[in-house]
Amino acid sequence: MDFKKYKNDFPLLRENPNLSYLDSAAMALKPDCVINSVDNYYRKYGCNVHRGVYELSYEATELYENARKTIAEFLNADIEEIIFTRGTTSSLNLVASSYSSFINEGDEIITTELEHHSSHMPWFNVAKKKKAIIKYVSLNNDNRITLEEFKKVLTKNTKVVAITYVSNVMGFITPLKEIIKLAHEYNAKVIVDAAQAVPHMNVDVKDLDCDFLAFSGHKICGPTGIGVLYGKKELLNMMDPIEFGGDMADEVDMDNQTYKTIPYKFEAGTPIIAGAIGMAEAIKYVSNIGLSNINIYEYELKQKATNELSKIDGITIYNKTAETGIIAFNIDGVHPHDAASVFDNNNVCIRAGHHCAQLITKHLGVLGTIRASFYFYNDMNDVNNFIKAVKEAKDFFGKF
Repeated sequence: MDFKKYKNDFPLLRENPNLSYLDSAAMALKPDCVINSVDNYYRKYGCNVHRGVYELSYEATELYENARKTIAEFLNADIEEIIFTRGTTSSLNLVASSYSSFINEGDEIITTELEHHSSHMPWFNVAKKKKAIIKYVSLNNDNRITLEEFKKVLTKNTKVVAITYVSNVMGFITPLKEIIKLAHEYNAKVIVDAAQAVPHMNVDVKDLDCDFLAFSGHKICGPTGIGVLYGKKELLNMMDPIEFGGDMADEVDMDNQTYKTIPYKFEAGTPIIAGAIGMAEAIKYVSNIGLSNINIYEYELKQKATNELSKIDGITIYNKTAETGIIAFNIDGVHPHDAASVFDNNNVCIRAGHHCAQLITKHLGVLGTIRASFYFYNDMNDVNNFIKAVKEAKDFFGKF
């Protein structure tokens, strides 16, 4: 499959032909169709949804709710199970804040050292307030989450498992389906951080049988400030909203208040209308390319880059066997932030630091890592520019 043609769909890459953008794990670039869909909403409609009785509001509402339908079909979920949020962090906090009403003193919450802060921290705080117990799945010798280690911490007291599908630092894929099946045997609920999974691989929530799943629009070529929380309808119906106000209320009296049905009871205030429309367009765009095709292609680029990186002395690679397009590495003796400045001088965009995942960087015994992440709009020229920048950074700091 020829991926070269897709590069021209992205204004940033057209206007900066010498740029090698290798930070898609943090933020994917936006194609013309997504930008145009957001612009179209503001230019042609620009009004609120659900409220107006005039034609423009009706048409805007259709666009917004069709976006929900697109995302539901994409995940193989029911429409009412899709809640629009501000992003993965917002989604995961919503679950923790609302579902925490079912957590009692002494209950156990399982998580891992591969978690992004937005997956781990909300439940850490729930445990603190509820006097519950946080337990961590030990990573194996390759720093992976395994079913064997998960079994060691799972007990009859486990109520929640908060777990990543794909690590944003290591790029490892969690054996999620097996873990979920086992967790359900103990009646535990599984909350999945799929921010790094949904943009790169097919995700079917019914096949996984996860209880909740979250991802962000901006990592799948969509706008910023929009995300999705999927939740099983029976669980969402049990849970209380955490925000109150416009559009989520059903009947409001001085002495009683009721809420709308799902998903609307969790979407207080004016929705993120343009964001939802833009994210749906992004999902159509990547779906047309094919997520399986994307996964294979970006893995090939990552492997080529990893092979070249392995030939350079003084480089430590932490995830050579990662199944996704992420490379986590360091130049020995060089702080990641210092190295990043050399990459920038070479028009190579990478990320340096702890990547909002301090548990794994501390587990690795480092302050942070350099992370290069590939997506379908990258090519071998980007790989070559990346390797050139690595060599230049190593030579520059080797002088001191």
